Amino acid sequence: MYTIVYGIFYLISLLPWAVMYIISDFIAFILNHVIGYRKKVVIANLQIAFPEKPERERAKIAKQFYRQFTDNFIEVIKLLSISKKELNRRFVCDYSVINDLYSSGKNVQLLLGHFFNWEFANQAYANNVQYPFVVVYKPIENKIFGRLFSHMRQRFGTHLVAADTFRKDFSHLSKGRFCLVLVGDQNPADPENAYWTTFFGRMTPFVKGPEKGAKLYNAAVVMCNFYAVKRGYYKSDIKLLTTEPRSIPDGAITRNMVSYVEECLCGHNANYLWSHKRWKHAFGDKHKHLVVGDLSGTRLDKEKIHEIINASNPL
Repeated sequence: MYTIVYGIFYLISLLPWAVMYIISDFIAFILNHVIGYRKKVVIANLQIAFPEKPERERAKIAKQFYRQFTDNFIEVIKLLSISKKELNRRFVCDYSVINDLYSSGKNVQLLLGHFFNWEFANQAYANNVQYPFVVVYKPIENKIFGRLFSHMRQRFGTHLVAADTFRKDFSHLSKGRFCLVLVGDQNPADPENAYWTTFFGRMTPFVKGPEKGAKLYNAAVVMCNFYAVKRGYYKSDIKLLTTEPRSIPDGAITRNMVSYVEECLCGHNANYLWSHKRWKHAFGDKHKHLVVGDLSGTRLDKEKIHEIINASNPL
């Protein structure tokens, strides 16, 4: 059965890009206007992130989101057959920030948010960085599609490590060189064991794992962003945060990552997984000791934290 499914998707991947985007536009219309896929969540998230924008403009961002959301998965199909040359033509990045660290002996931890298209970025980075490229992922329950996605994601050398077996599977990889990729804006399973800081003016929990891992392995912390310059063409920016994570106070790496994600999204409003229930955990008095970073430069000042304790209702 896998061979049949793979063959069908491979043939679809050979269709012209223009045809693929016609399909994507149709699916985006259905999701947005017919099914209303997580539309309440998308609209509520955009109200939190961009309260200064009029409703009409937020609706426009939502429409752009649905198109980029469907493009993200339609383009995955193209990645089954794309060549290295075509990939580098469509995803442009200066990888020197990462590659220059290789001779230093430092390993790298790459932090990013849920930007589009993360599947494109996985292929392109694995194809161009000197380090063994390690990506943590959540396995797909359907065995056939899980195998299909694993094949696609590993075409250019990516090492996949399942999130639920990370400690065991990464232990042998950590003994050598690595560039470990982590989507750092994940919702924590336990908000009582998380870093809390402002994300678009709302107190929000973030997983501690990325920061703890960087200090454990003393890996250079690099942040990256990627966004579409036009359909099917992407640009990626890379920023080195530190080569000495152990010298930075607890929570500072997380706070810097959050600020970076905010900055990136202010320039590309729709370039984020707005259908994700990012603000489902409410902030309360019991979380005050978990707040990290200097919040004076954010929309929410430290002295005003208590004002939103009762207002921070989960979506």
